[in-house]
Amino acid sequence: MRAFVVGCGYLGRRLVPRLREGGWEIGALARGGTSAETLEGLGLRIFRGDLDDPGSLAGVPVGGAVLFHFAPPPRSGDADARTRGLLGAIAPGEEPSRIVYVSTSGVYGDCGGAWVDEDRPPNPTTPRAKRRRDAEEALLGFMAERGTPVVILRVPGIYGPGKLPLDRVRAGTPVVRRDECPFTNRIHVDDLASACLAAAERGRPGAAYNVSDGSPGTMADYFAAIADRMGLPRPPQVTLDEATRLLSPGMLSFLSESRRLDTRRMREELGVEPRYPTLQEGLDQCFEEAPP
Repeated sequence: MRAFVVGCGYLGRRLVPRLREGGWEIGALARGGTSAETLEGLGLRIFRGDLDDPGSLAGVPVGGAVLFHFAPPPRSGDADARTRGLLGAIAPGEEPSRIVYVSTSGVYGDCGGAWVDEDRPPNPTTPRAKRRRDAEEALLGFMAERGTPVVILRVPGIYGPGKLPLDRVRAGTPVVRRDECPFTNRIHVDDLASACLAAAERGRPGAAYNVSDGSPGTMADYFAAIADRMGLPRPPQVTLDEATRLLSPGMLSFLSESRRLDTRRMREELGVEPRYPTLQEGLDQCFEEAPP
């Protein structure tokens, strides 16, 4: 079995040991420099190329491999030129055996706190979500034209060891009070890695899967739980109106949408039951592996 990882960052580096345990031969895309050295140190076969330079991707060695596409889209615009450039660089006859793409649950847009399954039509409203939806469409088009099965994982906020907002909690950055906070969803990185493996093995071609722990909450709950675990005061709570003056545009964008992800398809078709189905269980693991 062969795997090729595009965007081998936080998630990819949690997935690689799992692939190696399963006897996979693993390659990855890297621009060069420190990134390439780090991935080579993990025992990966490196292909040097830059997603922002499609010409550098010619000959990318994905033929017959499962392509795990974790790379983010560009930072601006409504289209994902990176994904389209990658697909355009794959020569006829050198198609992957399957593509697993990690997208975002943001493609659903604001759902007013409703439970959302994969049959809900995408309605992205933020530029970031529009770029992800463009990538989904490009990949599904590639499947239609070239026959490569594509499986899409729609993912909310990812957390895990070394990926918690500890500095924000220490700084006492305010959060929107719970009764005004929208619903949010999250997934522990190791549970997401399990979903990626399951998608590679048995995901239905062309299907999208919501990948979440199944326990929606709010950002206020999230920051309070981390503060409690660190033995620090809980962050001060402010009204949504006050937040527009105090919080960054990036954080505010997450407060403009509310939804709860239905994960029955993930459980029934992929056979994935999260190892960390609650935030408390996930945080216990994070602090055990990477104490602050």
